[in-house]
Amino acid sequence: MAVLLAGAGGMLMFGASLGASLEAIMRDSFVIERSAIFDMRHMSVQLIESSKEAAWALSPILVLLLIAAIFGSIGIGGLLISGKAVAPKLNRMDPIKGLGRMFSMRSLIELVKAIAKVGLVMALAILILDLRTEDLLAIAEEPVVPAMEHVLWTIAWSFFLLSCATIIIAAIDVPFQIYDHQKKLRMTKQEVKDEYKDTEGKPEVKGKIRQLQREMAQRRMMQDVPTADVVITNPTHYAVALKYDQKAMAAPIVVAKGADEVAFKIMEIARENKVEILRTPPLTRAVYHNTDIGEEIPDGLYMAIAQVLAYVFQLRQFRKGRGPKPGMPEFPIPSDLRRDV
Repeated sequence: MAVLLAGAGGMLMFGASLGASLEAIMRDSFVIERSAIFDMRHMSVQLIESSKEAAWALSPILVLLLIAAIFGSIGIGGLLISGKAVAPKLNRMDPIKGLGRMFSMRSLIELVKAIAKVGLVMALAILILDLRTEDLLAIAEEPVVPAMEHVLWTIAWSFFLLSCATIIIAAIDVPFQIYDHQKKLRMTKQEVKDEYKDTEGKPEVKGKIRQLQREMAQRRMMQDVPTADVVITNPTHYAVALKYDQKAMAAPIVVAKGADEVAFKIMEIARENKVEILRTPPLTRAVYHNTDIGEEIPDGLYMAIAQVLAYVFQLRQFRKGRGPKPGMPEFPIPSDLRRDV
């Protein structure tokens, strides 16, 4: 379409000068001295010169056609340079697949479209010839230069009308081709599932990996229980191991925590390593639900945990015979940090 329009525009713009140039070339080419007729060298030189002049006369139109061909392709699909299209592929030589492509529904649709396009262009060409028959016959009675200009003018307008026909075809075909291309790029549900499995992994494998990660994290957590200063518990559900180093930490941190079986395991390791275990259900629930492993306790629990650590220190002193037996203090817990379960 772009090439036809460029050709028509070029003929309309440069038709007069092209006609004059071709007329001069033909006149000079047929004026030959008798002595030069049988001189092959002279005739070859004259043929080359005439060809150069014809090429120079046609160059504006040829340049327009080249520009239209390049930018027409870029306008539709963008600039793409790839060697894959010309790379040899053995599957293209498979006769069975070739027959399958030839007799597929897509090939039938493309055939119908091609026939419709050719039919429209041929019908328009016949209509143009029918309307211009008398003018074309009258050209034979015109002088050479006007006749040649008349012919070029007729060809240019014919190209222009054919371009209009191709515009109509493109207006229908291009949106369909874009839609069809996008449709082919879409994946089926099974392809989406397969791609998800390839990129994310199978669900059962991911589940196994998560299980292994939890087990590794739990083992690391259990290794930190012996370093704790105290383990506070809600004996039937939760256990939290706390550690505080006044020189290295700004506040006590949770080194391990767990519920149910994990809680019992934490308490078992604490007993084996002589870590104090205190039954403080409300405080244990508050720390468990508001603090993750490796984090400092919330500001609102500083006072309660400070009393826990002080109580543990006094209890150790009592066991060493260095002080009276301490009483279990009340641990203040802010209402916004309390958890009933």
